[in-house]
Amino acid sequence: MLKIGEFEIHIINDANSKVDAGGAFGLVPRTLYSRHLQPDENNLVPMAHHCLFLKAGDKKIVVDAGQGEKLNRKQKGFWNMQDEGGLLRGLDRLGYQPTDIDLVIATHLHSDHAGGLTRYAEGSQGEVVATFPNAEYVVQQREYDDASNPNERTRGTYFPYNFQPLIDSGQMTLLQGDTEIVPGITGVATPGHTPGHMSVKFESNGESALFVCDMASYAVHFDKIAWMTAWDVEPLITLESKRKWKKWALETNATLIFVHDPNRIAQKLTEDENGRVEMQPIEVSYA
Repeated sequence: MLKIGEFEIHIINDANSKVDAGGAFGLVPRTLYSRHLQPDENNLVPMAHHCLFLKAGDKKIVVDAGQGEKLNRKQKGFWNMQDEGGLLRGLDRLGYQPTDIDLVIATHLHSDHAGGLTRYAEGSQGEVVATFPNAEYVVQQREYDDASNPNERTRGTYFPYNFQPLIDSGQMTLLQGDTEIVPGITGVATPGHTPGHMSVKFESNGESALFVCDMASYAVHFDKIAWMTAWDVEPLITLESKRKWKKWALETNATLIFVHDPNRIAQKLTEDENGRVEMQPIEVSYA
């Protein structure tokens, strides 16, 4: 759990998987990225799927919903899934059920973040319903537009059953750029990974945090802004997003929360007397 002013942010790992290092590190040579994350004999590296839970005033909030529980055998094999469904188990450990959630913030609609937004209705033959039936969901308008009209590059990760039922039910609100969703919690546009990608900023009692999400999938991607995944649709825009928010994090002493890094979940930036910026890990345990 992280304490940011009045916010207590619980980190829940929805799933553990392994992905090809070429996807996770793109053009970065193996000799460099392996110093930070060692691939196995099949060139796979571990990937966590972090979600957040917190309370803000009278609202109980989830940020991102992970892979969820709708994956078929082929999809589980693609992700080399070792565990799944951890978001709901984590909420249960904290004493909450899906019906208790008031707000769900979706940073973007890639399947590993949006799969858990919906689930199969109990006892149904494939009917998909909201995982959190009483919640309002929010995502960027641009992200929804792109997800609804995928191309050859993106159609393997944008699946309508993850988000369209929420539009049809009226539960999904589409945001137009930077938006304070509730007091102290702002969805900020951080394009690059996708044009409509957003990160989530928390501000309370003079303290700040940023759920970086796939602006920097692993902590080292934020440390080294020229490093990025092969999954970034607009990598040079990702670089500029990271430049902007790295400067902000240093100026505000913000806590940075990373979505896929299994080893470095949260960190802060520090600057020494010579102007060298370093990442300082923060010890965090899962909910």
